[in-house]
Amino acid sequence: MSALLRDYDFDLPAELIAQRPLLRREDARMMLVDRAQGTIAHRRFAELPEFVRPGDLLVLNDTRVLLARRFSDDGAIEFLFLEEMDAQSWRCLVKPGRKMRLGAATVLDSVAARVEKIYDEGERLVRFERAIDPFRAGQIPLPPYLNRAGDAEDVTRYQTVFARAPGAVAAPTAGLHFTPEILAKLPHAFVTLHVGPGTFRPVQSETITGHRMHEERYAITPEAAAAINSAEHVLAVGTTCVRVLESAARRGGQLHDQTGATDIFIYPPYQFRAVDRLLTNFHLPRSTLLMLVSAFAGRELILQAYAEAVRERYRFYSYGDCMLIL
Repeated sequence: MSALLRDYDFDLPAELIAQRPLLRREDARMMLVDRAQGTIAHRRFAELPEFVRPGDLLVLNDTRVLLARRFSDDGAIEFLFLEEMDAQSWRCLVKPGRKMRLGAATVLDSVAARVEKIYDEGERLVRFERAIDPFRAGQIPLPPYLNRAGDAEDVTRYQTVFARAPGAVAAPTAGLHFTPEILAKLPHAFVTLHVGPGTFRPVQSETITGHRMHEERYAITPEAAAAINSAEHVLAVGTTCVRVLESAARRGGQLHDQTGATDIFIYPPYQFRAVDRLLTNFHLPRSTLLMLVSAFAGRELILQAYAEAVRERYRFYSYGDCMLIL
């Protein structure tokens, strides 16, 4: 298995990056990748129930995307609110960073704000003159490759129909295809992983082992742990669920209810302990998510599948089509 970043690259025409969701969630195309047979087939997401076997349990991420994108009162500074540190301080991403160096100040909601710390990854600790609710008038934070501001459609569609635990700044996109009707047909359980901006952070080192994975908060309820432990097979919906399940399972034995943070980095070779099947969207070249999927299905088969997806004009990334790995 390759540890070189360049071996997780592929050519993607820009026009295949889905800029808007389909009219109906369930109309996404679904590529079938059979690991045992090494085959690729083409179906629709609405057909997913046909591939769920007796004893299978779908595990989905119920995190809810926060309206975390804000602008200073003069419009000059963009904030992405990540974490409340205390009543008056927030960990944020800011743009442009050159205008918000240590000690720099601005105003948001008529409240003065000052940069008190710059973290290693470039995030800022911003202290406000008094407590504010940054999400009250916020925008949905869309991924950087969409190159546009979120609008009213995104508030609904860049959110799963089962989202209920606020805390993410990016959606668990494999879950975006589900409707209440399809979900009701399938045995399922929920875990929570609050997706952070690190999911879009590029790998900078030429060897993937040199990459430091971002940390994300997760939770498993007693009910979810019991359902997962009693399932014959687990079908993880999205790489975020894989990260939760494999982080919990690597501690040995059966899953138990827990909360914590994970910085697990899954790349080939990796022995999966908790996940038997995977539903996932199509990911960025050279991304940690592509490496995770390659660990699950094999790098050569995944790159073959991605090449076919390009030829067949699949829609890529957050609002794009999906892949079911059997």
